[in-house]
Amino acid sequence: MSDNRECRAQETPLVEAPELPYLPRDPASYSPNIGLIGCGGITPYHLAAYQKAGYNVVALCDLDRERAEQRRKDYYPGATVHVEYEDVLAREDIDVVDIATHPGERAAMIEAALVAGKHVLSQKPFVMDLDLGRCLTDLAEVQGLKLAVNQNGRWAPHFSYARHAVAAGLLGEVTAVHTGVCWDHNWTADTPFNKVKHLILYDFAVHWFDMVNCLMGNRDPIRVFASLARSPAQRAAPPLLAQVLVEYEGAQASLRFDADTRYGAMDSTCVIGTRGLLTSAGPDLNTQVVTLTTEVGRAIPVLRGDWFTNGFHGTMAELLCAIEEGREPYHSARDNLRTLSLCFAAIASAESHQPVVPGSVRSAPRE
Repeated sequence: MSDNRECRAQETPLVEAPELPYLPRDPASYSPNIGLIGCGGITPYHLAAYQKAGYNVVALCDLDRERAEQRRKDYYPGATVHVEYEDVLAREDIDVVDIATHPGERAAMIEAALVAGKHVLSQKPFVMDLDLGRCLTDLAEVQGLKLAVNQNGRWAPHFSYARHAVAAGLLGEVTAVHTGVCWDHNWTADTPFNKVKHLILYDFAVHWFDMVNCLMGNRDPIRVFASLARSPAQRAAPPLLAQVLVEYEGAQASLRFDADTRYGAMDSTCVIGTRGLLTSAGPDLNTQVVTLTTEVGRAIPVLRGDWFTNGFHGTMAELLCAIEEGREPYHSARDNLRTLSLCFAAIASAESHQPVVPGSVRSAPRE
């Protein structure tokens, strides 16, 4: 039997990969001034991507002035440094703000930014309460502004190619999405992240919940079952082993996170449809080989870029395009509430050891 399978695999012809628009798309002419609020550890990647794309960052804000000054020196020497975010929002020359602070303080800043007439790109996770998130999305609509969430994984080359393959109908109707991430997350033991109980399912896995949301389209999940465990050798305080099963009508998804993998890291994704199969695998988030198999053969696209560069470029680019074109951003905050409802249900299930209906849990657990 195994010999027959190997023969069939060898007989599958290698064909040219379909060209799909997986790379970030910049606006045609809209070039607003941008303010960055929060200059923490991830923001050099934001700024490097914006600098490469040629975006106009004119203000950098952080309570730690020295940190903001360093970001200015490294990326945007002409930008003005602010300590109070209200000073950024008061500037009439700024149209768009990237809010990259911690979740607990971010919601109030998003509200203030919308009231001040600014379009907003919010760092993920967007909010810790779905009802609060709904209020913010309603406020943006009333104000005539765009509110998007920095789910940068949507523009990681392999994920972006996968979602465009699904959107183009190359896989037919998606019946399953399976993801597995094996890596060492013990570096968080020496950071404030060590105090986040649901570090894996809330802070990290939200990228993969978001991709399941994207790949399943408008299909609503029926139930979620999740579990957490501590690895015997882990240094970090939060449980580093997590798994999630998601049930849909006529489809399923699974997410596996092994964050105490000391040797041989691996990241894999499998998307199964009625007309094809797409797989992506590699030793990390940036080094991925994508294979698309359909009735015409097997294709291996050569993809350009990496998760952080394409991701942070893509989230800001899509927001700017949406503003220019007068439409909802693909990564809108309203859509992100679907991702968060999946995430919150998984956390609740891991706590209760029972299946949970997405949307029935309205907020993330308080640590």
